[in-house]
Amino acid sequence: MQPRVIGLDLSLAATGIARVDGSLDIITTGPGDHLGDQRDRLRHITDEVIARTKAGLFEGPHLAVIEGPSYNSRGAGTWDRAGLWWLVVDRLFHECVPVAVVPPAALKRYATGRGNATKADMRLALYQREHRDVRDDNMVDARWLALMGLDWLGFSPILLPKTHRDAMTKIDWPEVA
Repeated sequence: MQPRVIGLDLSLAATGIARVDGSLDIITTGPGDHLGDQRDRLRHITDEVIARTKAGLFEGPHLAVIEGPSYNSRGAGTWDRAGLWWLVVDRLFHECVPVAVVPPAALKRYATGRGNATKADMRLALYQREHRDVRDDNMVDARWLALMGLDWLGFSPILLPKTHRDAMTKIDWPEVA
């Protein structure tokens, strides 16, 4: 039986979700003007991630693979992105979902063979490997995260060179039942 893996690319504006069946989903939100609006936005995204993660998956996923924080990020949304990341990870733990955190460079290396790949490179690599023209960068990253989790569990639907797959050694993979 193929494991149920979810790929999550968290974003304040457009969070990407990829399921093991290849379906892609996105949660879009707009900014808020007040502190309460921001809290509601983060809570909404977190609730939607959990609801959509469980949707169509009997008893939820076996593994959630989430892109790790970008520690070089700066700007007004940095704290909100960090808060969102922790809220989602905490809820996944609460739901007893094992979580693998993939650093951005490891995700890029897995997909393209280079840790400094651009969004366009990631999209092209997905098209070359799966013949899917996905236009949303968040969905592309989420799909690569799901593929990486499946690969780690021995169920990869695509073949990648060893140089790409070596990126998986940089991940602290959780125990999966």
